[in-house]
Amino acid sequence: MSAVKTPKRAVYKPAEVCSIADLQPYVLRSWEADFPDLGVSKEGGRTRLYRPADLDKVLRIKELVFVEGLTLGAARRRLLKETPENDEATEASFDELIGADAKASLEDVKQGLRDILGLLAESEADAVATAPAKKGARRKTTATVKKRGSGKTKTQKPQTA
Repeated sequence: MSAVKTPKRAVYKPAEVCSIADLQPYVLRSWEADFPDLGVSKEGGRTRLYRPADLDKVLRIKELVFVEGLTLGAARRRLLKETPENDEATEASFDELIGADAKASLEDVKQGLRDILGLLAESEADAVATAPAKKGARRKTTATVKKRGSGKTKTQKPQTA
């Protein structure tokens, strides 16, 4: 298989992995099910991320399946034979990959958005409380009713008491 040029980054998004490996997103998702250690799992609804080692693994799986014609099970067994046991110390968590500064920045943004939401709720409550009530301003409306199965539409005026 020809060498694929990959950008040097700490993490990749699923769309980037699909683009680099020339795969459809549904293929990558199905491989995630068959290879649970592929990528950094979502934590708290965050997007799944891939390390450079995961990208290499995706490219190797693609080679095994599409070039050598192996099934996913056979590809999994071949990868287990090829790769040494992974140390838990080498596994990087999501927080380690994005860094503490980025996480703190995200928390600041979240708090800012919560503050804005609180201000909007307060201003809406103030607007409702200060809005003048109109007496006797009843609006007459017409309702459009569609008869069942006929395809015809009939306009009805509201009944007055």
